[in-house]
Amino acid sequence: MKMFYGTGSSGKVADALRGLASPKLIIMTSPADHFEENVSELEKAFPGVPSIGCIAMGYEKKVEEKGVTVTAFTEGVSVAVGALENVSKAPARYISRLQDDLSRIRPGSNNTAIIDFCAGNDAGVMNTLSLLIDRYKLQLMGATGDAGKVSANGRIYEDGMVYAVIKNENGKVKAYKENIYTPVEGVRLLASRTDKSRYYIGELNGRPSKQVYMELTGCSEKDIENQTFTNPLGKMIGDDICIVSIKGVEGNGITCYRQVNDSDILTLLQMNDPMEIAQNTINAIKSDFNKVSGIFSVNCVFRYLVLQDRGELNEYLGKIASLGTSCGLVGYGEHYNGQFVNQTMTCMVFE
Repeated sequence: MKMFYGTGSSGKVADALRGLASPKLIIMTSPADHFEENVSELEKAFPGVPSIGCIAMGYEKKVEEKGVTVTAFTEGVSVAVGALENVSKAPARYISRLQDDLSRIRPGSNNTAIIDFCAGNDAGVMNTLSLLIDRYKLQLMGATGDAGKVSANGRIYEDGMVYAVIKNENGKVKAYKENIYTPVEGVRLLASRTDKSRYYIGELNGRPSKQVYMELTGCSEKDIENQTFTNPLGKMIGDDICIVSIKGVEGNGITCYRQVNDSDILTLLQMNDPMEIAQNTINAIKSDFNKVSGIFSVNCVFRYLVLQDRGELNEYLGKIASLGTSCGLVGYGEHYNGQFVNQTMTCMVFE
């Protein structure tokens, strides 16, 4: 399996496509003001070649903040691309499209990945996909793009999820999730008076959630939104922790970027050393793979801001790229094997 990465600071996809030959799959990130044009131009440049795209900042060893990026798979893969529409109301309505694509690809054990971009209702989409992930032993990672638009095969979807099914013909694939936060010892929070339509938490341990969070972190009400960079909430799922980023204050409660339900058990998280965590991720990948052909990843925009503020962004991307060709994008929500997560890095590694 081989990957190609191209970038164009002009924001025009033609610049990022220079040097690309015989792609099997193209993944594009584009600034919003050129998205429609770039989707059209990409299809003209490589008609019939499977492609997906979203509005985001792409990266290799540094982030292309205002330009366009292209990641292409050029050999050693079988690919199918498609879209689910009307995902805000009926995420399962077009699931047969993905099922048909999986039947054509004929996934083997641990050699088939799904990379997806979503324009909304990520939690509903991930719940819909979870049964297929289990049935076919698939690996999945993906992202929420910006501005509510995604693309597949030259068409733009405003209420959809687009996907690429990728079968590695010469090795395995595996998805990873990296979390730079750990639980604060002794903090256990029972959520109640929630409203899942607004991602709202009214109470924690029977008290107003805003007040509980302020007491735990020592921050003022006006600083709650920024405090989530240091102390997000964590949702306990078995032995795993999914990060729940705080969006803001609403009355005596707080709103989040992912759903929390009544009786969910939460904890308060604190930041660890990102470079140490990155090395742990590298060690885990090295343990699982003798050779890495490529890595495609998503880093949450909150992680991007934290690493940039610490002056560690390029160092972090370089560490991951030490394993092999590594590229990806900055997302507004992350997907990992059927989970919708916040403030996380997810990646797909190809042997």
